[in-house]
Amino acid sequence: YGAVAPTAGVAAGVAAGGPMAGPGVDSSILVQGGSLRTWSYRSPSVEQVQVVLSTEGRPLDADIELWQGPDNTPCKMRVYVENGQLRPFSAVVETPRGPNTIAIRNIGQIEFPFAANVVAEDVDAPSAECLSTRMTIQGGALRTYPFDPTVDSVQVLLKTDGRPLNARIELLQGPNNNKQVIELYTEDGLDRPFFCILETPGSGNVVRILNTAPVEFPMTAAVVPNTVSREMVPEGDVVIGGDTGW
Repeated sequence: YGAVAPTAGVAAGVAAGGPMAGPGVDSSILVQGGSLRTWSYRSPSVEQVQVVLSTEGRPLDADIELWQGPDNTPCKMRVYVENGQLRPFSAVVETPRGPNTIAIRNIGQIEFPFAANVVAEDVDAPSAECLSTRMTIQGGALRTYPFDPTVDSVQVLLKTDGRPLNARIELLQGPNNNKQVIELYTEDGLDRPFFCILETPGSGNVVRILNTAPVEFPMTAAVVPNTVSREMVPEGDVVIGGDTGW
């Protein structure tokens, strides 16, 4: 691997007494409710970074922004996850032409902290199947992708032909039961496509993609399985809502 300049996230971890980022070392930073943390990359060689957010089982509510220059936010997203331990959030943010800063704000209450990590090495990339199965979604249109219970996670790739990208990504498990929601804006969907991996444990998982832009702004979307479990799932698996521990 080539040498990479230390980031603000790593520096903040060291300043707080945390370990230096390295192989097998967790460089996550705890973001308390209502607080903001930033990771800055001055090198133009860093063209994409991966953002990972997780909790100890509590809900996760965050604002993620990419800052490039003064008052310029070419990419931003609002993320909600019902259970940040069962379904950690993982997305790739394109950062061409540095310097860039990733800003992550915990907009939840103080009782709901989450762990945040931003890395520039070994970033996830879409598979060949994901790149070859993109379909057009017109402005205001909706498309759903149901998945088999054996699928543990799925890849989501959204792009445009250079126009702005506005979308809402939902992971549902049961009727109108949102387990994860991403509201996304990108100023250029060709220069800055959006790619993420959604964890889909259990059965009855459906990914819903909504193009929230006007009809003049179509986009292409691909949603394909990422990891598939080899364990046999019993037929007639029932999804039970609410408290199941009697």
